[in-house]
Amino acid sequence: AAFTRLLARSRRLDWVVYAKPPFGGPGQVLAYLGRYTHRVAIANSRLISMENDRVGFRWKDYRHGGRTKVMTLDAHEFIRRFLLHTLPDGFHRIRHYGFLANGHRAARLDQCRRL
Repeated sequence: AAFTRLLARSRRLDWVVYAKPPFGGPGQVLAYLGRYTHRVAIANSRLISMENDRVGFRWKDYRHGGRTKVMTLDAHEFIRRFLLHTLPDGFHRIRHYGFLANGHRAARLDQCRRL
């Protein structure tokens, strides 16, 4: 009921849709997705120090023009924050679908190769 009311209110609004121009091609799409799907929460290059059970690292402060700043945290707090970016057991960052879905991957790939 609440969702239905939300939909009804949303339909009465004037929407402004912003869509970027399409990517240049499959290579650009792959490069874009690769930057986000196969990386860890913090790059080694951003780690500055590990001394006296404290971790120092660089970060960007987007509230102040994207300036690079340094933060130092207790090692336990750093690890706690890092682990917030890991997926729980049973979750997958990327799920394949279509001909790459696990249930029929081998058969569909064979079929694709024959085509």
